[in-house]
Amino acid sequence: MNRTDWETVIGLEIHAQLTTRSKIFSGASTAFGAEPNRQACAIDVALPGTLPVLNRGAVERAIRLGLAIEAEIAQRSVFARKNYFYPDLPKGYQISQYELPVVKNGAITVQVGEGEAAYEKTVRITRAHLEEDAGKSLHEDFHGMTGIDLNRAGTPLLEIVSEPDMRSAEEAVAYARALHALVRWIGVCDGNMQEGSFRIDANVSVRPKGETRLGTRREIKNLNSFRFLQQAIDYEVRWQIETLEEGGAVQQATVLFDPERGETRVMRTKEDAHDYRYFPDPDLLPLVIDRAWIEEVRASLPELPQALRRRLVEEHGLTPYDANLLTASKELADYYLTAVAAVDPVLAKPCANWILGELAARLNRSGIEIGESPVRPAHIAALARRVQDGTISHAGAKKVFEALWAGAGEDVDAIIQAQGLKQVSDESALEALVEAAIAANPKSVEEFRAGKEKALNALVGQVMKASRGAANPQRVTELLRRKLTA
Repeated sequence: MNRTDWETVIGLEIHAQLTTRSKIFSGASTAFGAEPNRQACAIDVALPGTLPVLNRGAVERAIRLGLAIEAEIAQRSVFARKNYFYPDLPKGYQISQYELPVVKNGAITVQVGEGEAAYEKTVRITRAHLEEDAGKSLHEDFHGMTGIDLNRAGTPLLEIVSEPDMRSAEEAVAYARALHALVRWIGVCDGNMQEGSFRIDANVSVRPKGETRLGTRREIKNLNSFRFLQQAIDYEVRWQIETLEEGGAVQQATVLFDPERGETRVMRTKEDAHDYRYFPDPDLLPLVIDRAWIEEVRASLPELPQALRRRLVEEHGLTPYDANLLTASKELADYYLTAVAAVDPVLAKPCANWILGELAARLNRSGIEIGESPVRPAHIAALARRVQDGTISHAGAKKVFEALWAGAGEDVDAIIQAQGLKQVSDESALEALVEAAIAANPKSVEEFRAGKEKALNALVGQVMKASRGAANPQRVTELLRRKLTA
């Protein structure tokens, strides 16, 4: 198999559960973790005579997403019935949107890869439509039977459908991560993949390089982690190429990914839209969104990740790579901005270095999120300030950071004082140490005066040793150079 002879084509359908407290067409709670069927009201279980009432909050969240991806917000959209029969779908149909979705024709630009190999990729978003979730079939602990939990039935979803613009698993993961960050950033979805709040379906096909027609796609359903998304696509691409090269044919199907075996398996032959017999829901009026409502939602949006990344590069002097890392989540971006707001603008880069270096490493090792960090933004600002003004060395600042992480106190200056980390910067106090180093190291002095710059470092080292690390190395270097070139 020669992968370079083939082109991979990927499109993603992402179901984002909206952050409303009640369901999309009923007043039942959407809270996670209730006992089975405790949050399913008469509307959710489709008792005769019940009628759906649209949740305004769900519509507002759809508008927010549409504005964030610079899409068209339909001022008139329609709900439809998607007909299929499954045990956890009480009505025998799902209320969704088909021909007239609320959001269409958007895009999101993502960074793929790291370092010099990184590049930007724009993925077009065909549509984002509102719909209700189905219930859940439970296959365990029922003595060989299947149980049905309708707590999720009617939970509001926004299905976000991309164009088939991605050409590798890496691009698909970068896009999914960026969209995951965005829906959390603007507050429309909590993004909790373990609870099913952000579920990914991947449509994957392959075609010979140079071919313009799409190959037969297979849809990988319900991927709930970015790692599984990567593994599932990689396996599916290999399988399809091998099948075609061996003279076989790829049949359109829905498949599931088995993480333990690292492979996909067919769940059912894939249906097309006409199999669902869509038709407008007669119980729901068309959804009409006026321009004033759209502008009201636009005014409530926070600064979006892409705009903030540009600002961090242009105003804070950060690299595009660092700006991308700092905007990976709103919590991280807010942490950084809070730290920078407390210091001089020239310390923006040092603050970023502390956050992406020491702090990120500590969070990763401890397995906690930025909001749980015992080192607060004010601490980062104080560390950057004290290194810049020469109060402590960078090595000393790391010791202060360790103390802060361990809960030694809230005041950086108090820790510096308590641990004796303050550098000696006063020239009169350093002069005797410098004179002693010059007198004790005539060879290094001679080598420096002969043009060997490294000899100066040896003299600085002697002063630092004599001061037990308390001397300010920058001031020591300046003083030595002045005395030796006088």
